[in-house]
Amino acid sequence: MAKRVERRTVDLAQYPDLVVIYLGMRVNTWTGIKRLLGLGPQIQKSAAAQPDGLLLHENLIFSLRHLGMRQYWRDWESLERWTRSEPHQRWWKQFLKDSGGTGFWHETYFMRGGMEAIYDDVQQPTGFLKFAPAEPARGGMFSARRRAGLPGEPPEAALSEAALYAGGRTR
Repeated sequence: MAKRVERRTVDLAQYPDLVVIYLGMRVNTWTGIKRLLGLGPQIQKSAAAQPDGLLLHENLIFSLRHLGMRQYWRDWESLERWTRSEPHQRWWKQFLKDSGGTGFWHETYFMRGGMEAIYDDVQQPTGFLKFAPAEPARGGMFSARRRAGLPGEPPEAALSEAALYAGGRTR
């Protein structure tokens, strides 16, 4: 006799500002393996330190060349504050100067509605990039806060738009 399926759900009432973010890094060149393997343990250590507002961190494997994570944050402010602190700010600045043979992306989903995403050096489209028109991450599309349509001024970026695109760099 078949056992009845146990269905459960969750009560998210105590998380009205919940933010879920999926992040991925894909190896584009052989040198990307070194970048991915070097950064992975650092990310694990950072998540294990339980930054304020991080509710859960889970690792994901999309393929042998494409690893990622899913994080649940109490609210946008906690996530944004963490992205402007060390070590994240150092990682992001380093990546934006040289992707090290990898591509990086994230997609963010808000309990109160809205989504935003960024794809840097992503050679094989994934997620929204597979079906939605791609736009340069310039001007209002440079900041995650602006892409998500959230109020307020974004904090200073790890690397400003002007510094990123100085010297004709356009990717």
